[in-house]
Amino acid sequence: MGWSVYMLRCADETIYTGVTTDLERRVREHNGEVKGKGAKYTAVRQPVVLVYSESCSNRSAAQMREYTLRSSSRIEKLRLIKQKI
Repeated sequence: MGWSVYMLRCADETIYTGVTTDLERRVREHNGEVKGKGAKYTAVRQPVVLVYSESCSNRSAAQMREYTLRSSSRIEKLRLIKQKI
């Protein structure tokens, strides 16, 4: 089971960051395709689009990277997204 940290672009152009073991499933959950899953934040900002992801060695590493990304400015996040494209 590999862990990933990811960023989603929401319909209101905000960026949501999270961690998961299954990116495809998690994006479907955030888009409301799976009842009762996802996050409150993205529930009112659908649709969301996966714009960035990176693999991590374990859950702890993924959560530490998520914290770093969440602490980053919007400009830094957009720069990172652009580099991945």
